[in-house]
Amino acid sequence: MSTAMQRTLGTCYYPEHWPEEMWKEDANRMAKAGLTWVRIGEFAWSKLEPKPGEHDFGWLDRAVDVLQKANLQVVLGTPTATPPRWMLDKHPDMLAVDASGNPRKFGSRRHYCFSHPGYREESKRITKLLAERYGKRVAAWQTDNEYGCHDTVISYSEPARFAFQQWLKEQYGTVKALNKAWGNVFWSMEYDDFSQIELPNLTVTEPNPAHSHAFRRFSSDQVVTFNRIQADEIRLHSSAPISHNYMGRITDFDHFDVGNDLDFATWDSYPLGFLEDRVGASPEQQRAYAKQGDPDFQAFHHDLYRTVGQGRWWVMEQQPGPVNWAPYNPAPLPGMVRLWSWEAFAHGAETVSYFRWRQASFAQEQMHSGLLRPDNQDAPAMAEVIKVAQELKDAPAVEPPFAQVALVFDYKADWAWSVQPHGFDLCYFDLVFAYYKALRRNGLTVDIIAPNHKDFSQYKLTLVPGLIHFPSSLKKELEQLNSLIIYGPRTGARDKDFNITPPLPPSLPNIDVKVSYVESLRPDSPLELSNGGSVIAYTESLEGTAPIFLETKSKKTIAVKENNIIYCGSWLDDDGLDKFMSIACAEAKIPTQHMPEGVRVIQTRTEEFWFNYSPREVQTKYGSISPAGVLRYAV
Repeated sequence: MSTAMQRTLGTCYYPEHWPEEMWKEDANRMAKAGLTWVRIGEFAWSKLEPKPGEHDFGWLDRAVDVLQKANLQVVLGTPTATPPRWMLDKHPDMLAVDASGNPRKFGSRRHYCFSHPGYREESKRITKLLAERYGKRVAAWQTDNEYGCHDTVISYSEPARFAFQQWLKEQYGTVKALNKAWGNVFWSMEYDDFSQIELPNLTVTEPNPAHSHAFRRFSSDQVVTFNRIQADEIRLHSSAPISHNYMGRITDFDHFDVGNDLDFATWDSYPLGFLEDRVGASPEQQRAYAKQGDPDFQAFHHDLYRTVGQGRWWVMEQQPGPVNWAPYNPAPLPGMVRLWSWEAFAHGAETVSYFRWRQASFAQEQMHSGLLRPDNQDAPAMAEVIKVAQELKDAPAVEPPFAQVALVFDYKADWAWSVQPHGFDLCYFDLVFAYYKALRRNGLTVDIIAPNHKDFSQYKLTLVPGLIHFPSSLKKELEQLNSLIIYGPRTGARDKDFNITPPLPPSLPNIDVKVSYVESLRPDSPLELSNGGSVIAYTESLEGTAPIFLETKSKKTIAVKENNIIYCGSWLDDDGLDKFMSIACAEAKIPTQHMPEGVRVIQTRTEEFWFNYSPREVQTKYGSISPAGVLRYAV
């Protein structure tokens, strides 16, 4: 990409939705607004192939020409998220099936099963046709659209059952080995042949956790191989870089594994919608940030996808106004579209692209705002986008954040927690996000790190909360560190087949601590910490000689420290985590600063950014910052 290291703007456009005579004016208005990139095509299969084998690429040829003549660069999406109706007549068993055994039906999107061999071939075929025709014309690619959105990774279809049986055979070799690994002697669950193994749904009570966990691993691998088919086909015909647009808090597949086959990552950022339907904020927080979004949720995903993209990432869809799909859909506070854009750039984004160019006048997304209204007039966000485009002219090139803290995030750990949460609503994502928020409230810049990361030597503090299966490669990598490491609850609690193995967890070198038993806590039964805050939700009883680092008022040991390792065996509330992180950072010799409510700071090697998510003016060390305000300082 010719603008790879410059901060640029873009939009998502659907030429097939509008009369062709509008395209030229649209393209010129995009360029005049300061946009560089336009994503097209990701939902257009029925227009590209109205009937099986009957293709119409002429309209797309002309759309690409119009955009390029306006000096806009095109990202072309493969249209496989929306297989047309004729596809179901050809492959009637291609639909995904939910846990209750119900097919997901046609009439929306993402209605395919990743395991269906016929649909995989159809996806490869349309990808090949597009890559051959546009491989030297477009500047970048997007595979499919939002893998996992609408709970579409895990499918209980017959093709999934057959593929799962083959996957298990490859993983375990013999059914005898599988029976032993899963502990199938329990409840007489032994199998005689792989063909007997069903999918782990519709059982009388909970299925074997090893069975469920294996199915989660298989389901993720199906996404990885589905995506790889498209990426490999594109590369046969095009040298343009390839991405996928991930979503917020979708953890059903391993994004790091998918990212290994791509050139950069993108994600779709909807701060107000996410606050209402997935952040996990309290009603009070939702009310306070209804028009701004959570102060940390977007930042968390920026940092996560920077790693998924191996340093290169975009926001492919940035919310510009009210959306249509959340329980409540307020308009952003004036200035927030600009703030969200600059926040992405502060975290190292190359491009922020707004969804969408013009609000649709028909179908499911009629109520989703765009940069233009349906009557072609500017929507409120347009002025903010133009302002960002002007500000970018004098901005430095893309620079990644400068972090002294690493936070390990592992999708496989999220699957393990979901299979065996041990308490109502206990969730790995929530645990890691709680640590991240506490670090940010202490004024810190954070790198989110994959579990296969090599060389943590640049970090003064590394956090590894909740890694139920602790990969030996990561354990070996961390053993070499002299810097401070914090391990969180349930570290090393199971092996890859979900067994408790001796010695008891966490089984860490250089610290004498053992988890003797665990318990989950009622929400009305917190345990008060001696220095403020409380243990909530989950706690472990710790044995060993490691010195106490944190305890409750009743003298229950919560965390211990020996050498450069802290093990915290409990889930702490916000107050407890704030104090814990502050004390730990002092041990690691990392300066902290208590951030005013709603204000966050991030540093790169060239700039320091301050963002105010609060609806009120806030005083900082640099002076006041207005609601939805952004401050930038050279360092």
